[in-house]
Amino acid sequence: MKKRVLSGIRATGRLHLGNYLGAVKGMLELQDNPDYETLYMVADVHTLTTPYAVAELRQNRREVMVDYLAAGLDPNKSILFQQSEVNQHLELAFYLSSVTSIAKMQHLPTFKDKVKQHPDAVTMALLNYPLLMAADILIYKAHAVPVGVDQEPHLEVAREIARKINAEYGTDFPEPVRFATAGGYVPSLSGEGKMSKSVEGSFINLTDSLDMIQKKVARIPTDGGTGDLMSMPQGVKNLLQFFELFVGLDRRVELEQLYTGSGLRYGDLKSELAAAIFAELKPLQLRRVELEQDTAFVERVILEGAEKARAIAKETVSEVREKMGLK
Repeated sequence: MKKRVLSGIRATGRLHLGNYLGAVKGMLELQDNPDYETLYMVADVHTLTTPYAVAELRQNRREVMVDYLAAGLDPNKSILFQQSEVNQHLELAFYLSSVTSIAKMQHLPTFKDKVKQHPDAVTMALLNYPLLMAADILIYKAHAVPVGVDQEPHLEVAREIARKINAEYGTDFPEPVRFATAGGYVPSLSGEGKMSKSVEGSFINLTDSLDMIQKKVARIPTDGGTGDLMSMPQGVKNLLQFFELFVGLDRRVELEQLYTGSGLRYGDLKSELAAAIFAELKPLQLRRVELEQDTAFVERVILEGAEKARAIAKETVSEVREKMGLK
């Protein structure tokens, strides 16, 4: 039997390079692997866990779906759907909460980070974010999840919940593992932390023009161009990591040797990098223009994907209800 894969991206805006390298590339790789059945969602319910604008959410969840399609996700190969169209995710999350402690949720590093970012919006929805993520994965009995390395703590929660509910009620949930990609951790352009839509100036959108990419790359913090690798500033390390991701490892090694020798000319290098990034994004952008004009096709993908996802989710929830004595 094929193994199932589930992944999703929050509907907080158009996708950026971090989403593309950390998740979407893995989605594409698994989609074309005959050993897997792939389901990819727009995680619009997860967007409610932090402050948001209603009108923007409605627009953003469609933008993410269009980005999925433009990047190459194929509704004939994968089930593409919006999370909110499959209410069974929320029902299963409540059942899973019966085997999950509050202390476990409170001690997750991602929860603590979000509390610092939004101290006036610490809600139960935020606390239960990993619980809903576990439900997203387990409802399809997914084996692999192509997400960034920062999501590993959440996957461990999903594995722990699967073990607990299997032991207590005799369910048969597999323990999901992360499908790693070369871009599992994409650094911020600011030189600190990872690329994130919630941090202004840290990201490049998949829809950015060459001019916009050049301006953003130009702001990556650097130094005088020479020094020791051990004491290299984080901004320069990030710049070289982007070269590895978009040009290749050999080019990164070459630049490291120049850094410890004759030195780097950052102006030329940043132009080279911007051109390499845009070269990879241009085909996606051309497909996106076509998709934006074919609204009927996008609507059909959303409706048909929801139907397919619900069929699987209903079956799982029915099994859980029976095992837990609710039917």
